Amino acid sequence: MTEELEDYILAHIDEEGDTLESLNRDTHLYHLRPRMCSGHLQGKILKMLVRMINPKTILELGTFTGYSALAMADGLTDGELHTIEIDDELEEFILNHFESAPNGNKIHLHIGDAREIIPQLNKQFDMVFIDANKRQYVEYYNLVFDYVRPGGFIIADNTLWDGKVVDWGKKLDAQTEGILNFNDFIAADKRVEKVILPIRDGLTLIHKL
Repeated sequence: MTEELEDYILAHIDEEGDTLESLNRDTHLYHLRPRMCSGHLQGKILKMLVRMINPKTILELGTFTGYSALAMADGLTDGELHTIEIDDELEEFILNHFESAPNGNKIHLHIGDAREIIPQLNKQFDMVFIDANKRQYVEYYNLVFDYVRPGGFIIADNTLWDGKVVDWGKKLDAQTEGILNFNDFIAADKRVEKVILPIRDGLTLIHKL
């Protein structure tokens, strides 16, 4: 998508809002990899998906600075969101923004390894958003699958990985290899329906049958 086209889209959708705009700005000011932040367009898509699915429980793997969690919480009418971040240095930044957000009270932040935290939560989820270590996407998918109710959704971010998924003949880095393995795994999984949306860096919607 060209920058001009993205600007056109942003001018014709709902405004970002003060809370998310402030978080986006702070992420760009204080963090080394601000591109990891979901941003205005993807945030509105995630909010709309929450409106459409109407989940009571959401699980997010990979909080980063909290933008996607807040965007999804804005779509919740009656429910809660559990988000897991492995980098404990982000905790204070995340909590400060959650505490000042209108729907921040719907979010429960967990710091640590998702592989240890998810079994401890012992919850069924209506929707899961995976945006964590790309090398481990297949592992995360298998980890959460049994915790997703039948009819629920798993959404995976970055599944086109900046176009690297079609860089034929080039040496693969570990992240690209992880995404390719994940895409192949999902394509072959008969337990789900799936579609990849060419939005931002690729967004895969997975419906558990």
